[in-house]
Amino acid sequence: MHTTHTAPATPTVDVVPIRRVLISVFDKSGLDRLAAAFVAAGVRVASTGGTATALASLGVAVDDVSAITGFPEVLDGRVKTLHPHIFAGILARTDRADDLEVLAAHGIERFDAVIVNLYDFQSVIAKPDCTPAQAIELIDIGGPSLVRAAAKNHAFTSVVTSPSQYDALIAAMTRGGTTLVERRQFAAAAFEHTAHYDAVIARWMARHAGLVAEAAPSAASAADASDEPPLPARVTFELERRLPLRYGENPHQSAAMYAPVGTHLGLAGLKQLCGKELSYNNLLDLDAAVRLAGLLQDPAAVVVKHTNPCGAASSDVAAEALVAAMAADPASAFGSIVAVNRLFDRSCAEVLCAPGLFVEVVAAPAFSKEAVELLTTRPTWKASVRLVEVPAGDPWEATAGLELRSVAGALLAQRPDDECDDPATWRVVTTTAPPPNLMQDLDFAFTLVRRLTSNAIAVCRGTSLAGAGIGQTSRVDAVRIAVEKAGEKARGGVLASDAFFPFPDSIELIAKAGIAAIVQPGGSKRDPEVIAAANAAGVPMVFTSRRHFRH
Repeated sequence: MHTTHTAPATPTVDVVPIRRVLISVFDKSGLDRLAAAFVAAGVRVASTGGTATALASLGVAVDDVSAITGFPEVLDGRVKTLHPHIFAGILARTDRADDLEVLAAHGIERFDAVIVNLYDFQSVIAKPDCTPAQAIELIDIGGPSLVRAAAKNHAFTSVVTSPSQYDALIAAMTRGGTTLVERRQFAAAAFEHTAHYDAVIARWMARHAGLVAEAAPSAASAADASDEPPLPARVTFELERRLPLRYGENPHQSAAMYAPVGTHLGLAGLKQLCGKELSYNNLLDLDAAVRLAGLLQDPAAVVVKHTNPCGAASSDVAAEALVAAMAADPASAFGSIVAVNRLFDRSCAEVLCAPGLFVEVVAAPAFSKEAVELLTTRPTWKASVRLVEVPAGDPWEATAGLELRSVAGALLAQRPDDECDDPATWRVVTTTAPPPNLMQDLDFAFTLVRRLTSNAIAVCRGTSLAGAGIGQTSRVDAVRIAVEKAGEKARGGVLASDAFFPFPDSIELIAKAGIAAIVQPGGSKRDPEVIAAANAAGVPMVFTSRRHFRH
């Protein structure tokens, strides 16, 4: 007669003595403490590979897993613990007679605790020379399975996944066993551990393989397809609160900065050296400044106000670039965010110490000691300025290569527009080509305009921003504002547009301002009219065939 066994709604076992453990750890820190506790408590230990060797050297008698399973490690260690003699010993419920009968019938012994941490996949893939084959070999299979099995059976089995938990386990062993409350806490941490581990692998795999969307692309999207891999159908990452903020864009809005767990690139890895705490708006402006500075190849400085550059320049040294950037629009530069793409040295600091200047935040890959001393002792705003180091590296690695932006109830995702343009692919469309000495200026202007809010126009003189038309609903208005901002600097300068000119009226304003050359994407059905207007005005124009909207 078949007997049906029903598990109790609430486990009847509270304290579980630790008599036999399975241990296999990648991170071997703290193993000496565990070993001493095992010996003192007479705990029987089963282990694998390097962990078994380390424990034996610490005086622990270790049962090799292969002896328990009756099967050797195979496939270069890919298969070690995946066996009923292991998993039945972890998953058996001690308050169920049928489970205990199965163990007895097959000669399987229970494990009271499983101590496992996983291959450090995240650190390996962060290395620049890591190959896909190396990464794949560090995808742990048995480890997460052991952890999940023990966590599932936490009513009867303890699971420990971090050296930081060893002291709690040792204390429980000493007093006679773990309580149900402790095992639940261990299990919760274990599931967080495996969830984070799987999320890291999922992000890497999405980037590596370019997972295809579940739905086939439409004809329109296929026609516009680039060489980039398709966006993944699903993106998984775990966010942690990295930086509490006093409030959001306005004082009545609560706010914080969150970052994917484990990532320390971009603003997620910023290090504030001094000054007041950063605000929500500071971080938005800081992102805009750092990203534009990173696009400029030569030593460069960027001055940002309300997420838009009001000054930017490149030069042979960072200090010279900073002088030119601050001079582009001194009124707007007051209370701005400043970023340079080189070491912020004493010369840079002396530029900002000039009378009448005030900046909220200064960002750089690194600061010299002399620069920090000057900025925190000399200017009147010394106590309030924030000096922030932002590490180099790919900040999109943690989000599967995607730039994310929130909308109501959802996220928009796109590949970042962070690749440099190649002027060698540009096409002169007017009868007269820009003189060779202006090509660097055009390249600089087109780099700047991509980080201005659309509709956007940038007027540059040399490799310095002279005037910008930002966020306008008509392109002709953006042109008018940019040339007015530039004033006399527009004459002989260059102008860049982030998208095509829909009508020739903008060209008329540009010519009147004395602009020497234009760079724009092209692509309007009225391109012939715009080109004719440029030819009539004698203003050389270049098409890039690449748009740079930024909303």
